[in-house]
Amino acid sequence: MSFRENLIKARSHLIFLAALGCGLVTVMALEKQDVEATNIAAPPQENAALEDLSAMAAFEAIAPLPLAVTGETTAQDLAFAQIAWRYFANNTNADTGLVNSADKYPSTTMWETGSYFIAVISADLLGLIERDEAQARISLAIDTLTKMRLFDGILPNKAYNVQTGELVDYSNKPTDRGLGWSALDIARMVGALGQVKHHFPDLAPQVAGLMEIWDLDQMVNDGRLIGGNIADDKLRYDQEGRVGYEQYAAKAMMLFGYDMYRAYHTEETLMVREVEGFPVPVDNRLHRNITPAFTVSEPYVFDGLEFGFDARSHRFATAIYKAQEARFQSTGILTAVSESHLDEAPYFAYSSVWGGGAPWAVMSFKGERLDSKRTITTKTAFAWDALFGTDYTRELITNLAPLGDPERGWPEGIYEADGSTNGSVTTNTNAVVLASLAFKAYGPLIRAEP
Repeated sequence: MSFRENLIKARSHLIFLAALGCGLVTVMALEKQDVEATNIAAPPQENAALEDLSAMAAFEAIAPLPLAVTGETTAQDLAFAQIAWRYFANNTNADTGLVNSADKYPSTTMWETGSYFIAVISADLLGLIERDEAQARISLAIDTLTKMRLFDGILPNKAYNVQTGELVDYSNKPTDRGLGWSALDIARMVGALGQVKHHFPDLAPQVAGLMEIWDLDQMVNDGRLIGGNIADDKLRYDQEGRVGYEQYAAKAMMLFGYDMYRAYHTEETLMVREVEGFPVPVDNRLHRNITPAFTVSEPYVFDGLEFGFDARSHRFATAIYKAQEARFQSTGILTAVSESHLDEAPYFAYSSVWGGGAPWAVMSFKGERLDSKRTITTKTAFAWDALFGTDYTRELITNLAPLGDPERGWPEGIYEADGSTNGSVTTNTNAVVLASLAFKAYGPLIRAEP
């Protein structure tokens, strides 16, 4: 085949990679803005519902849905899992052990590296790979993490090159100092390391060695998560996390004995909005000092799949799921929303249950409305089906199942507006698919026997 023919054949991948790079540049620019500081005012309480009740009291009437642990892996589950694992087989760097954040894009974050570890643990439980391979994969990645240069010698940088392990900016170009650190990303990585210790005890010394290098005390202050951001060439400390993500990250840090009492506690920052007749937990702080914070499925399904729900998160997750099911029942529109990559500009969006002051808002990093980009997300559908196993979740899986590509993995999902495929293929989506299928057979990963 000629070079020209090969180039034409690869054009879709080239366009996506270029688009992803542009999107990451946008994120880098936004880091210059104020981000989620603690001294901001709560947004106006427009469209307030259930305001006569305390926030937590609104959820007392929610009966948590029973968990749908089946204790087995069906032939179909295994086929779905093999598609998801193909992504990691394709995108793992043999030298560093790190995995591309998106198909063929050699950059990663601590969040996505944590997702990779969860994927390996799940693949081992499902019998997709031998235990020796699973342990070797994680061991190589931890070895790389141990050797990588930290931001200011404190904590992992916000982004790294998968091929070299170098600090990079959001366009995957080397950077001398780095971008700072994300407390949420690192907490997700810490939670994954806790899972590694549980499932692969032989790797506990490597995990301990890595944790000794990271100065995690720098990202915890008075029970809150603290991120490090560069502003005018100076390091600035900012509180990170909103309701949902904040509590998930707090659980991860508590695995290693950190006092996260204020991050785990929601009452000070929780407000309630009624969506499709259900109370939905919403944070009363702004997102990036720009727009009211958003509520998405992701942190709640991660909590359930990986750690197991507590009484509060079980009720919150039930309400968030029920609102999506109710939207389908009232409109006939399949709904499974969360944050997701896009295969077209602006390349990333938060598809919320409530956000930006309204239900079902889809927002960019800047808080712009992008409702035409709402995606029926693959990871959310698989996660809700694993957790709750309802007739509606089975319908979601039936509609999304044809998207699985045995050669590449699972794409992000389906654009609601026109039914076309959101063809971005990412670490996070394929990791959640694997974790969901492992949950069906074993329950929460932290409780599954190695």
